[in-house]
Order: sequence, then structure tokens, then C-alpha cells
Amino acid sequence: MNIHVIGLNHKTADVSIREKIAFNGDKYVKGLEEINSLHNVEEAVLLSTCNRVELYVYANGKSGINEEVTDFLSTFHNVEKDKLNDTLYTYDGVEAVRHVFRVASSLDSMVVGEPQILGQLKDAFDEALSHNTSGAVLNKLMKKAISVAKRVRTETSIAENAVSISYAAVELAKKIFTSLDGLVCMLLGAGEMAELSAKHLRSSGVKEIIVANRTFERACVIAAEVNGRPIDFNTFKEEMKNTDIVICSTGAPTYVVSKKDMESVIKRRRNKPIFMIDISVPRNLDPDINNIDNVYLYDIDDLQGVVDSNVNARLTEAVKAEKIVDEELQTFERWFYSRNAVPTIVSLRQIAENIKNDELEKLFNKISGFDDKEKQAIEQMANTIVNKLIHPPTAALKEDTDDRDMLIETVRRIYSLNGKE
Repeated sequence: MNIHVIGLNHKTADVSIREKIAFNGDKYVKGLEEINSLHNVEEAVLLSTCNRVELYVYANGKSGINEEVTDFLSTFHNVEKDKLNDTLYTYDGVEAVRHVFRVASSLDSMVVGEPQILGQLKDAFDEALSHNTSGAVLNKLMKKAISVAKRVRTETSIAENAVSISYAAVELAKKIFTSLDGLVCMLLGAGEMAELSAKHLRSSGVKEIIVANRTFERACVIAAEVNGRPIDFNTFKEEMKNTDIVICSTGAPTYVVSKKDMESVIKRRRNKPIFMIDISVPRNLDPDINNIDNVYLYDIDDLQGVVDSNVNARLTEAVKAEKIVDEELQTFERWFYSRNAVPTIVSLRQIAENIKNDELEKLFNKISGFDDKEKQAIEQMANTIVNKLIHPPTAALKEDTDDRDMLIETVRRIYSLNGKE
């Protein structure tokens, strides 16, 4: 199986190397076409993301393909070959196919189960198709990899649990409120993690996002990014009476909201629940706030606990996903090796059809008087006989057996399919 993977990723190369080997902008198409024109390359697909650069190659069977591709990468990106050799990995044959399936299924990602890689793989496949660098083998490989990834997502829960702090915040909010539709969220401070959480909350259905920051101009910038409303920092406690979710990341050295403050807020809310996330270190929300009824306060350690638990859950699901990859790998192997038998099966079918047609023509010329219905019945009988006769050798040729090559040669000799009588 002359399928090969040559590449590097976040596990083998730091960002200083990955950025040098990346195929960005105009480099992508030029690189893809040059890879496909290499002496030993029949087909090529190029995947280039922030975390990995991988070349999927179907070779002509000659040796040295990995070396040839490595030389290309070194020359194309003007990177010393010795530096590349320390970071590159190669997979050949069945292991190459397994690797592609694992990449598509996000089993080889920095965050197991993340969905972005499948879209990136689809884009790489589309580029290969549009530039005619992918053929029958890699087309089948890419389509199979995409279907494997979809099966993994359907049959496992590998992508269902949040594994980032910002996603964990949203997950906790959903547990408290069930639905986030129509709720009001406040960003208290403008930290990056709080901003990410707000974006996730917005996409989950919150009605409004209020942004309070000591620097009002900064509040305006963040509000624009999350489609929110900036307010003066000194007014945030008054605004909290209409706020359902508070995400705090002010960077202040002390508490900006005390237990007494929240007792006043919850009273004005008539005990309507409020969810508070303190992402600040040191904490900006008084931990005693959590002792107030209907106030749910979580800090960064609480969120990290959720993330750690979810990571473990994903790893458990990954074991199930690996079994799916193994099953689909066997299916692909059977398809790949059955390709050798296809020309013989086609030729066998053709010679049987020729014999049938010749004999029917002789019959109809020799015996006249058949009407169309009778001719149709005779032709149908002839088709049935042909199908039953060629079914056993066809089925045998399709089987994944050690003696398949011998069977192919035997059938070709018996039926004179080698061009010799």
C-alpha cells in the first residue's frame, strides 16, 4: 500500500519550526503543485494548520519517497534538513491510513475531540480536488477519513464535554439556568478569558451583554466585539439587579464585590438566581458570596475542575473512537487491495458479454420468427446464465485472501485475458 504521511505537529515541533514550514497564502497552491510534480508522487493532499503540516502522498512504488518529500520541504521553505529531520514523522501503508483517520477524528489533536480539524481536512481535500493533485486512491482515503470522523462523533461523546475554561463557564451556566435564552450577562473587567466566555454565551442565546471596565474606552472596544453595551464602571452594582450572569476578571488586588453588596443585589432581584464566575487571580469576588441563597459563585479552580473532569471523559470516549478507527481501517484495506482485481473482473465481465451477444446474434439469425417478447425472454435467460457463471470467480477475486494475486493470474490465463490465446 503505497500511501505515505510525512509531517510535523505540535507534539514534535515548537511554533518556531511550525511557522517556517507552514504553507500560507500563495505558498499553499504553489507547494501543493510542486509536491504533486515530485518524481515518485502520483497523488498528493496538503494539510497545513497552526498545529500541524502534513503531506498525504500516494507514491508510484519506488523507494525513497519520504526522503524526496523531506528534501522538498527543506528546499521549499529554506530550512536546514537536519533541523527538519528532528521534527518530522513518517507513516507508511496501513499506519499512514490509520494516522489520517485519527487526525480527522481529532484523536491526534492538541485538544482531543475539537471539531476544527475535520473542517481543515475537508478544505485540504477540496484544494487537492480543484488542483487535480488527488486521484482515485487519495479521494477514497479522504472521503473515508471524513466518514470515520462523522461516525466517531455520532457513536461516541468525544466532543460533548467542554475542555476550555471559557466553554466550562458556559456549561455551568446551562446547568443552572437550563436555557440561556433571554438572559443578561455582565462582563466585569475585560480579561481575555472573560471575553471568550462572553462570546460563547452570546452564541448560546443570551439576550444582552453588559461590559463594565475601569477604562471606559476599553469597555467600548470589548462591547463592540461581543455585540454588547458598555457602561461606566462605577454603575455596575446598580446594573447587577437586572443581570443573570456575571463574569469577573478585573485584575484588582482586592474584592470588587463583597458579600454585603450581593445581599443587596439579590434582595432587589427578589431572590431571582444569579450565576457568578470569578476568573481573576487574586479573586475579585468575595468567596462568602457563595453562602447567599440563589447566588452561585465559581472561581477559576472550580472551572479547572470541570475541565479536568471533561478531559478525562473525552479520553474515555477516545478509546471507543480508536476501535472505530480500527474497524474502518480494515474496510479501507479490503478496498485498496481489491483494486488489483478490478481490471480482471471488468475484463471477465466483458468477455462473457461478448460471448453472450455473439451467440444470441447467431441464434436470431439462424431461427427467424421470434417476436420482441420472445427475444426479450431469451436475452433475459442468457443474462441470468452469464451472471451465474461469472459470479463464483468474481466473488473469489474480491475476497481479501493471501492468494489473491495467484487467483487473478489464474483467471486471466483460463479466460485468455492477457491478450494471448
